[in-house]
Amino acid sequence: MQQPIRNIAILAHVDAGKTTLSERILFAAGEVRRPGKVEEGLATMDYLPEEKDRGITIESGVAHFEWKNTWFNFIDTPGHVDFGAEVDTALTAVEGAVLVVSAASGVETQTVAAFRKLRESGVRTILFVNKLDNPDYSLDETLINVEEVLGVRPVLMTLPEYKGGKLVGVLDVLSKSRLVHSESGEEVVDESWPQDGEVSASTEKLKKYYAEAVEFASNFDDEVLKLALDGKPVPPKILLRGLKELAKSGDYALCYAGSAMEGFGVRSLTTALSFFLPDVPEFGANELGQVIRLRHFKGVGEISLFRSHTDMERKEWPAGFEFSRLKANLLQPVDEIRSGDIYAMRSPFETELGQIIYLDGQRCAILSEMPQGMESKDLDQPPTHSSIRDKYQPLLQTRVECLGSEDYHHVEKSLNTLCRMDPSFRVQKDEGGFWYLHTVGEVQLDVLLSRLKREFGCEVRAGSPEVRWQERLCRPVGPVENTFQLGPHKISIKLSATPLDGDAHDIRLSAEFLETAPREILAGVRSALLESTEIGVLGKGPLVGVCFEVHEFTWTEGALPPMIKKACADAVVKLIKPADVGLYEPVMELSLECPVNFAGLVTGDIQSRDGKVKEIGGDGKTHFLKAEVPLRKIFGYATGVRSISKGTALYSMKLLGYRPAGNL
Repeated sequence: MQQPIRNIAILAHVDAGKTTLSERILFAAGEVRRPGKVEEGLATMDYLPEEKDRGITIESGVAHFEWKNTWFNFIDTPGHVDFGAEVDTALTAVEGAVLVVSAASGVETQTVAAFRKLRESGVRTILFVNKLDNPDYSLDETLINVEEVLGVRPVLMTLPEYKGGKLVGVLDVLSKSRLVHSESGEEVVDESWPQDGEVSASTEKLKKYYAEAVEFASNFDDEVLKLALDGKPVPPKILLRGLKELAKSGDYALCYAGSAMEGFGVRSLTTALSFFLPDVPEFGANELGQVIRLRHFKGVGEISLFRSHTDMERKEWPAGFEFSRLKANLLQPVDEIRSGDIYAMRSPFETELGQIIYLDGQRCAILSEMPQGMESKDLDQPPTHSSIRDKYQPLLQTRVECLGSEDYHHVEKSLNTLCRMDPSFRVQKDEGGFWYLHTVGEVQLDVLLSRLKREFGCEVRAGSPEVRWQERLCRPVGPVENTFQLGPHKISIKLSATPLDGDAHDIRLSAEFLETAPREILAGVRSALLESTEIGVLGKGPLVGVCFEVHEFTWTEGALPPMIKKACADAVVKLIKPADVGLYEPVMELSLECPVNFAGLVTGDIQSRDGKVKEIGGDGKTHFLKAEVPLRKIFGYATGVRSISKGTALYSMKLLGYRPAGNL
């Protein structure tokens, strides 16, 4: 019988202790001799120089370990909002996840966002309440906070034990045992606990939470229910079966508590991952696997993070393919691949995120959405992956140019590679010989520029980032006609446009065009029109909420795709004039916590940035607020708020929406 495989991710708000927990799991499993510390830049999973410098996770790190005869692929995901696309791509390849909640801060904005992602992805989730090495942080208050904010009932499976104000162990509810540290720092079962006949506060607590687990599990297992109603003890093995069913429920969440920094509660959590997560799914019979991430290593080049959909030995691999284990940034070749397992793949062609590779080494096409007027039956291969790229709205644009014209093609190729690696990053080429980088935030921009130089050896000159506005069509325009001819080939288009509510685009093609045009012409027209909306009319941002109607389209046989693109782009320029569009600017929701003695300074600073405070709260020690602030007024906020709060303020931002410029 083959060893079971579990693919897991760890998610959390920034500074909740997610990467520290990852290190502790690897230590518990014997993968590392000692857990690396994030604050010292020694975390195994954070291998990029940018991660070590900032103390945050940027790329989803990958590691492997064995525990309780189960093979784990372990993905540590970023908590920073700028790298949310990394979380999304990681979740396409996992069956289960650990959501870390800091007992110091409770459920925070990115905790909620991560939990929502997990629910939308259908990923089974186990909670870990962290930072309980400080006895001033309340486990009970955190559990109440989880239930109120996340809407699930936490079922506590470990609880901390203190002595003299210090965390000295954890009590494991399911095994009714006490775990302490050995001399080497590993968590081990305290075989001498409890002493014969000993009744203590700890043993009473354990009985209480075991009974609570039985009560919850009885809703999902008839034998547990019958034993409980008869007043008979429920053995751990039977309770485990009931908890496995409970773990599938959306109303409950198994919850483990401890301290990643001190290494308490980690062993019980890791065991739970082998007990309560589902098996890897069944895959298509003719599939080799799917690309789930792209990476670029200096001296190695591009690799694909790849989830295998089959069992196959090296001699059967398609020509030109190589597979390795990836541990952080280290590649270790393998001689076979297993269904459901995750590998680093070298292939004879460029791959795309979400791409399915077939057993014969052929790849399917990647389409984020179906072209207007076309159905999946019309395509050689139906779409297999919903594009994560469409979920992220770049808020900043930065002009970048080469230091020397001889570097142009190398920089362009490198930018396109980074764009393929990060679904939330986009590159817009300008005919003037430079590029606009479209990024979610400033941190993402800084990291991309750093990697462009370090990994690809590109020296570029970057301008200051600017807010990426939205342009909206104010009125119906057209129709106009445009013709483009190159040699014997000629393309003509008759086009009009009308405004739509919302940010979506629509493209309507005439019935005659739909009936007579081949698939590649239809797709080319649609792609060209959508690409023209990315550039916008005023150069301030994308044109959104527009419906293009193609009344007529004619072409000569042999017309090339660049000709279609040119004809459509010129038609849009003729159709929509600057006076036809209005500008809308992004407004952010800022959530902030700081000590109460800095409340006045922090609030005043937000108001000086044209921010509107919408919510204020606190507990007498900590001040909390939510505000709406225009993005253009909040550049460099990290430095400013750190200065006025002496580094004590914690904040997060998310896009609230777009509002007409000048009417905030």
